[in-house]
Amino acid sequence: MDALYLTDAYQRELTSRVTETAAGAVVLTDTVFYPQGGGQPCDQGTLHWGEGRTFRVLDVQKGPKGILHRGEGELPPVGTEVTGRIDWDRRYAHMRYHTCLHILSGVVFHRFGSGITGGQIYEDRARMDLSLPDLNAATVEEILSGVNRVVEEDRPIHVRSLSREEAERDPSLVRVARELMPEVDRVRLIDIEGFDVQADGGTHVRSTREVGRVSLQKLENKGSRNKRLYLTLPRPERTGTAPLP
Repeated sequence: MDALYLTDAYQRELTSRVTETAAGAVVLTDTVFYPQGGGQPCDQGTLHWGEGRTFRVLDVQKGPKGILHRGEGELPPVGTEVTGRIDWDRRYAHMRYHTCLHILSGVVFHRFGSGITGGQIYEDRARMDLSLPDLNAATVEEILSGVNRVVEEDRPIHVRSLSREEAERDPSLVRVARELMPEVDRVRLIDIEGFDVQADGGTHVRSTREVGRVSLQKLENKGSRNKRLYLTLPRPERTGTAPLP
């Protein structure tokens, strides 16, 4: 199966074919639907086939035989050609917030040498857990200032990869605990040009300016060495304003 979101996060529709159906799930030859993982929620959307038939995709997960598209409605039979469409506003919100967290991680890593202890993305906010024992209001303001500076610099964002062996030789590429790194032969990298490079499997925007101005929603103390930041971004003025592929 080709996971098309790995190379082009802006592709929101495809024509594919059903290879398997089981327990309310559909497996396709290739897909644009992002499966839940790495703190990023799955995509939602629809599969269309035949004479106006629709299967609503509500949950997408990785399985042993491919990516499972679960949801509501009649399952398209094996061999059927389907048109898949993702909920683009939902996807684009996740892309903006995911890139926001990468910028935050980069600022904290370069300023304090600190890694990530957790994170979660939503459609209207995101959180990141940082291993920073002394995080006060002044430091948070400094961090957010650095994040918004990178946003305003409109830095291009590239996707590339390298071998796992090469990635493991550079500890700066992996900001999460080593045991959370997936067992893959090649490591996918998100490269914010001239600023930061991290291993990551999620979807991202093409430029930092697309993130928009980052604001602090709240700060939580989750332990002596774990601080949690909740961030928000400006909402689009109206639905459907996200850039098209």
